[in-house]
Amino acid sequence: MYDYLPTPAVAVELDAVEQNIKTLIDGANRYGIAHRPHIKTHKSVELAKLQLKLGACGITCAKLSEAEVMADHGIDDIFICFPLIGKEKLYRLEQLMKRIRVSTLVNSVEGARGLSETGQRIGRTVPVLIDLDGGIRRGGLVPGKPALEFAQKIQGFSGIEIIGLMYYGGLIYGQKDRAGFEAIACREREEILSTAALLREAGFHMDVLSGGTSFSGKMPERLEGITEIRSGHYIFNDCGQLFSGFAEEKDCALRVVASVVSIVDKRHAILDAGTKALTSDGCVHHAGFGYVIGRPDIVITNLNEEHAFIESEQPLGFSIGEKLAIIPNHACVVCNLNDEVYGIRNGKLDHMIRIDARGKSV
Repeated sequence: MYDYLPTPAVAVELDAVEQNIKTLIDGANRYGIAHRPHIKTHKSVELAKLQLKLGACGITCAKLSEAEVMADHGIDDIFICFPLIGKEKLYRLEQLMKRIRVSTLVNSVEGARGLSETGQRIGRTVPVLIDLDGGIRRGGLVPGKPALEFAQKIQGFSGIEIIGLMYYGGLIYGQKDRAGFEAIACREREEILSTAALLREAGFHMDVLSGGTSFSGKMPERLEGITEIRSGHYIFNDCGQLFSGFAEEKDCALRVVASVVSIVDKRHAILDAGTKALTSDGCVHHAGFGYVIGRPDIVITNLNEEHAFIESEQPLGFSIGEKLAIIPNHACVVCNLNDEVYGIRNGKLDHMIRIDARGKSV
């Protein structure tokens, strides 16, 4: 399929990328929801600008360093979806706010105090969203009364402005069927909206209600009432999406291309794409370390740094040098392993896509 690429390589099907973006944004818009994509999936200025061009309202970054790269390339509306703790990060936030519109989350009094001091120092309020826990205990406030009590604790801090809530419903990725996915999406909506109602009654403005994973973002009818979704890996899709029924093979735009470098026997072979190409992430919906396109009989049973071990219950029929295209288990970590990826259109190399924020994790 990608015989002209050196391996291991990451190929991105551009038509599928564009369609994935349009489909998600169109679905969200039907329910009055904006899209603020999480760019940690691709870390590419080009792809972030494509999402904005196709209708996104801004972008979400995991870390300040990602946001700094995006701002350097003209993107001017960024939500930093991570606590900013410590003088070094607050100084960088201060510099970033002098250039673009920035908002961030808050989930501790200490964090709120640091942001407050930053806002006072620059004479501008820092817009903040209160971080709500979606069930995975990743630092957010428990929805409902605990979130209200936290908001009241930091209400008097000058230099910050509470503008809404953010929620990450990570429990959805562990569900096993559509009923489970929908139940978690409905829980997400209910916990966001009920907490927002409590805070509004107490006099807080709740202008931004931010949620939406890459699964729940594909069920906007279950999220109606929130204001934006931050879905990320929908742009590429992966085994998690494919084997949970949220994507078809044609929608899986990112593929790792690998070559057969050793044939052990008729049913076992070795490829040149290990953890440094596919990552070691598993998938609760599929065995092994990725899906070999066109060969559902093959299981990628193990990875070393540079090697992938494959096996099948039937003869593989491969020759040395043959190339395979693999849909990775988790697309969000693959681009970060590459300086550039291959943008493919109509079966041919269209252009190289730079991963501008590769390695930006602070």
